[in-house]
Amino acid sequence: MSTPHPRGDATLTIDGEDHRLRLTLGALADIETALGARTIGDLQDRLKDPSLGDLLMILHALLTGGGAQMTLAALRASDLDLRAATNAIAQAFRALGDEARDEPPNKSTGA
Repeated sequence: MSTPHPRGDATLTIDGEDHRLRLTLGALADIETALGARTIGDLQDRLKDPSLGDLLMILHALLTGGGAQMTLAALRASDLDLRAATNAIAQAFRALGDEARDEPPNKSTGA
């Protein structure tokens, strides 16, 4: 039986071992820096058509956010299902969209 993940978490099997991916503020900042994005909007634009190198950098930041001590070099050399990795990355990033939907609309009171 699978337990639900908190927002921003996903699980990915790498080299036969399950690893947690977590979208933390630190992971998000690392991703922005690695991809040269200055804003969340820049990051969203860059993520629309990422390169394989972009995906590896993002995956590494999310693994680090989840507590993994894997180096980027070890990740590059790992046995990794690319489809599963992209799905796990999408699941972790879905938290950003969920947060925006959960916020109440900004209602101004016309007093």
